[in-house]
Amino acid sequence: EHEEDVIAESVSTIEPTKHTEIQFLLLRLGEDMGFDVWVARNDRGKEFKGMQFADHFKNLRAKLPSQFDEATNRTIELIDVLWLKTNAIVAAFEVESTTSIYSGLLRMSDLIAMQPNLNIPLFIVAPEERRDKVKNEINRPTFTRLSPPMVKVCRYISFLTLEKRLAEVAPYVRYLKADFLNELAEDCAAG
Repeated sequence: EHEEDVIAESVSTIEPTKHTEIQFLLLRLGEDMGFDVWVARNDRGKEFKGMQFADHFKNLRAKLPSQFDEATNRTIELIDVLWLKTNAIVAAFEVESTTSIYSGLLRMSDLIAMQPNLNIPLFIVAPEERRDKVKNEINRPTFTRLSPPMVKVCRYISFLTLEKRLAEVAPYVRYLKADFLNELAEDCAAG
């Protein structure tokens, strides 16, 4: 065997990334709350605890509702996690652990620009140490000039807060409503 092959093999068997773990937690939370869930098209093959997302979740949608035009669907299908109730998107999440926060915000921004009347709570989920970066990015002029401004519809949830609160609510998660997210999320207004 070549040394590169051995390295590649060992890399593929390491623990899943924090991004994948947080996606898993959001998918599980959504499903446990009674929603159908969606994982980004390019993440469908990811594994967590030795199984692909599709094997973990019985309510993982294979395709999105068709009420949007093709351009909107191309944007939506790349959002990290969606919660759905029938054909309505209940919440959208971008997980930003190491990648540029900007890429996730651009997807959210595209969604707002293409569907300005869509009233979906948007969340950037990122580590504590990225809180200020998330808030600064959301308050950039390119996002504040949207209608509605990104800061009015997009909130921040820290990994730590998400994990801590999920542990606390585990016994009664199936009774929660999507508004539960408001307890976890922080406003991103500059100030």
